[in-house]
Amino acid sequence: MSNVLRLAIVDPNEDTRDTLKAMLLGMDTVWLEAECSRYEFFADVIDQTHPEIGIIVLDGDQQKAIDLVAGLGQSAPECHILVISKSHDGNLILQAMRAGAKEFLTQPVKVQDIASALDRITKKTFGKDQRRICGCSVIAVAGATGGVGSTSLAVNLGCILAKDSDNSVALLDLDMCLGDADVFLDTIPEYTLLDVAQNATRLDVTLLKRSLTKHASGLYLLPRPAQIQSRSMITTDVLHHVIGLLKATFSHLVIDLSKSYNSLDLQALQEADHVLLVTQLDLPCLRNVVQLMVSFGEMGDVKEKVKIVINRVGLDNNISLKKAQDTIGNDIFWQLPNDYRLMVEVRNNGVPLIEQAPKAGITASMIALTQVLNGNSPDETTDQTSATAGRRWLNFLSSKN
Repeated sequence: MSNVLRLAIVDPNEDTRDTLKAMLLGMDTVWLEAECSRYEFFADVIDQTHPEIGIIVLDGDQQKAIDLVAGLGQSAPECHILVISKSHDGNLILQAMRAGAKEFLTQPVKVQDIASALDRITKKTFGKDQRRICGCSVIAVAGATGGVGSTSLAVNLGCILAKDSDNSVALLDLDMCLGDADVFLDTIPEYTLLDVAQNATRLDVTLLKRSLTKHASGLYLLPRPAQIQSRSMITTDVLHHVIGLLKATFSHLVIDLSKSYNSLDLQALQEADHVLLVTQLDLPCLRNVVQLMVSFGEMGDVKEKVKIVINRVGLDNNISLKKAQDTIGNDIFWQLPNDYRLMVEVRNNGVPLIEQAPKAGITASMIALTQVLNGNSPDETTDQTSATAGRRWLNFLSSKN
């Protein structure tokens, strides 16, 4: 079962169809796969797009609409039908339910009405013990400056998340000029962000996955465009659509930002659920963190989503963790140990930490970080060796504060 419900709607009335469409596009738990204005064409739309839910507004022609509900029950039994009408007539409701509709909603429909109806359909169809439909978790990884390890973190977080069979994970490289996530994964992508952006309106879930590069870990990569000149073709509106498509397809989306904090990076920050701001314990980095936090404070709720990650803790420098926290004025969310030799090795080999050094302290720390981001205790799912290593490292850090 996907992490979101894929929907298709039919409504001959353009005004009510647009209102319904706008409502659905604002919901993180659904993806609007297709819309249709003619009852007679909707069966073909269902056959081509294979949505899990079909929404039929009855008011264009009630008899045609009821016949459509009955026909879809025969031709597409895997598509569950939700009907909507401005009529409160009990006979119409009875006809729709007898024809095979799973839910009946009356106009004007509210977001909570649709959400509740979809939840009921999900429970009836997949059972209460199945994983609940939930929105995609979007993790943006930003750096306080270049070279702090933000791409390393983004790539390795993605690979660790992808190792869990319950997850489906994509990595989006937003460094439009110098992004190198493909190098970290030793891949030669056939398609890039530009290709997906140019075809986003024609892609479904299956075609989207074919347009991404799948790594052995299970991680799907969408790299930056190959040509620097192509970056002007990726606008914030295009990026918003691409991110929406990725969110509808995957349970987790990791976005590796550039260090320029351009309009695309700012769009990604707005879309993210978590913003990992990677820094080191040196003065230029900490100064940038302070300046960035001020800017984030002027961007709606972005500042509240920021989680500061100190990388290469243990590297010789004159700034303590306590002094860094006092300087930043914000809590430090996570600390990653210094293992520069290993990180250079895995980057040059194009092999993620979880494969090359699964028992290393930095690997255990990243595994624990993914679990915390998922709302779990680090000990709940980590294997015993990694959990012990992670606890040992965290205890060491605590003693140093």
